[in-house]
Amino acid sequence: MIAFADTSVVCALLRIQDTSPDAWALSAELKGPLSLTTLVEFEFRQSARLQSFRFSADRTQGWPARETERLLAQFDANLTAGAFVLGAVAWPEVHATAEKLSAAHTLARGHRTLDVLHVAAAVHLRADLFCTVDRLQAELARAAGLKVRPARLRA
Repeated sequence: MIAFADTSVVCALLRIQDTSPDAWALSAELKGPLSLTTLVEFEFRQSARLQSFRFSADRTQGWPARETERLLAQFDANLTAGAFVLGAVAWPEVHATAEKLSAAHTLARGHRTLDVLHVAAAVHLRADLFCTVDRLQAELARAAGLKVRPARLRA
C-alpha cells in the first residue's frame, strides 16, 4: 500500500499540535512507511526554518532555532529508519496533472499551489491513501479519486 503524506501530516507527526493525535493514530495503524516527495521534504524544512526566523523577529511567533534543529534531525531520522520514503516522481507529469486539477477545481475552491502539487504527486505515485489533516486539500484529493485519512480534519 502506498500512503502518501502531505506536509501537514509530517508536521503533526513531528511537532505536537491539535492534529497530532490523529496523525499519530493513522501512522500507528498503517502497515508500512509514509511516502513523501522531495517537495514535501522541502516544504517541511522551509516551514521549520521560517518559524525560527519569525521567532527571531518576534518571540511571540514561531519557535527557537533549537526546535528547528530538533525537527530537522527527527525528520532525517525517520528517513533513515524507513518510516518516511521519498517517492520518485517525474515532475513534468506531476505538473501536467496539477494543471488539470487546478483547472477543474481551483476557481471553485481556492486551492493553494503546493496543495495541488502534493495531490498531483500522490496521483502520479498511484497512492492508495492520501494522508492530510487539511480539509481543503482533502477535498481536492477526494476529487482526484484518492482515499483520504485521517477522518478528522482542520479547517
